[in-house]
Amino acid sequence: MATTNRNKEFLAAIKPEAKAEIINSIAEHYGRTPEVILEEVTGADAYHLLEYMVEPQRSKASLLMQLHGMRGY
Repeated sequence: MATTNRNKEFLAAIKPEAKAEIINSIAEHYGRTPEVILEEVTGADAYHLLEYMVEPQRSKASLLMQLHGMRGY
């Protein structure tokens, strides 16, 4: 499955609060709006979601991926 679809699948599977924390942390790190970041991480050329993240949110997201059986994508 393409990374973009896996990112979308993962973000849809988690609680809205967790999704917001992930997207907001990436937006803050890159100095962009959450809307721009959501488009980026779900776009056709998206990388694995963890590639955009820094600690401690990266480890939290990785754990959530593992709990949803999606870590190895």
